[in-house]
Amino acid sequence: MNIIIVGCGKVGQTLAEQLNEEGNNITVIDIDPESLKNVSTSADVLGILGNGATHSVQKEAGIENADLLIAVTDSDELNLLCYMVAKKSSNCQAIARVRNPDYSIDASFLKNELGLAMLINPEYSAAAEIARVLRFPAAIKIDTFAKGRVELVKFKLPEKCSLVGLSVKEISTVLKCDVLICTVERGDEAYIANGDFVFEERDVVSLIAPHKKANDFFQKINYKLQSAKNVIVAGGGKISQYLCEILDRYSISVKIIERDRKLCEYLSAQFPYATIINGDANDRELLLEEGVNRADAFAALTDQDEENILLALFVKNTMSGKLITKVSKTEFDEIVKPLGLDTIITPKSVTSDVIIRYVRSMKGSMGSNVETLYNIIRGKIEAAEFMIRASSEITDTPLMELKFKENVLIASILRNDQVIIPRGHDKILTGDRVIVVSKHLALRDITDILK
Repeated sequence: MNIIIVGCGKVGQTLAEQLNEEGNNITVIDIDPESLKNVSTSADVLGILGNGATHSVQKEAGIENADLLIAVTDSDELNLLCYMVAKKSSNCQAIARVRNPDYSIDASFLKNELGLAMLINPEYSAAAEIARVLRFPAAIKIDTFAKGRVELVKFKLPEKCSLVGLSVKEISTVLKCDVLICTVERGDEAYIANGDFVFEERDVVSLIAPHKKANDFFQKINYKLQSAKNVIVAGGGKISQYLCEILDRYSISVKIIERDRKLCEYLSAQFPYATIINGDANDRELLLEEGVNRADAFAALTDQDEENILLALFVKNTMSGKLITKVSKTEFDEIVKPLGLDTIITPKSVTSDVIIRYVRSMKGSMGSNVETLYNIIRGKIEAAEFMIRASSEITDTPLMELKFKENVLIASILRNDQVIIPRGHDKILTGDRVIVVSKHLALRDITDILK
């Protein structure tokens, strides 16, 4: 596919690298020559210096022959203008990143009236992810498939957990739970777990199941299921604002600590049901005074990664509740991982994952399309949901008779409203939604999992 990316920030660079690796022809546009140089160094892409919202620059980038334009500059208005200019020059699809909460109310209108293929709001997506975890604090991360009917839950085994010492195949017989264990992270290693895999303390496990069956499993291993009732948030930015809106619907009380007085006044007016504190979250005495040691959850969501990490390290030793840390810079991954900071939120990764899913869906065959895509373990294992639109060599045959590539797992089948945790005798039928967990990245079609 011919893809033009306008904006070479972290998201633009990540997209350029990943989409280039998947065999697309990438052209990037930016007004900053240094940013273009960085992208060109990290990926084999064509760079165009200039304003991506102008017809002349888009024409130089090849807009007439483009299949997709992705606008991810720092300006919402510029991103929308990029699309409107492209629409006059080409029949290509377009994706725009729009982050301002003022535009969120009009998201459907903007998408439908302008004809956008997708409107991306990474801050809202990050807030929604935080809210899912706060409703189920046992999880490090929760992803949903099949329009919310199936959950992929990542959690860490505590010491003396009843799973320790059991093998994967013993879960159904010993615990009598109908869940599927997908992956296990142990140190720096990542595994797609087979039936003989034995759990150890501090393993990070991902399982897939309908919500009710997942709850049943966690009850049987004595994991905390009760939703958080209150959360303290450091930072009053866009993610915190979206989070306020979402948590109010779930009757979870929110207290925001923000140092900017004018922003505090705005937050107080916008969210009268939240408690807004004008102060510095780095002040340990203030945090203790506001009850961080008694809170069910704490979220470090300031604009500074370093500040969020230091706040999280302090709070980790102060409270027993859920800890959530926003880290925007992906280069901090290796630094943060050994710190044991529970749930890490990376808005830029949310954005790139959604866009890459859409690109794969465009490239998919008529037989099956990628509907949903998540990195379970970034760069190592993905979970993809396929819609089976036509019969093929993978349909109407018992799974036990199919020859799969190594490190592939059929995790779930959704047929009508029924969720099937698949066994060897089950078949994939036309019209099913199928969730595949695999170490083979960049799957485009369901048949890619066969030898």
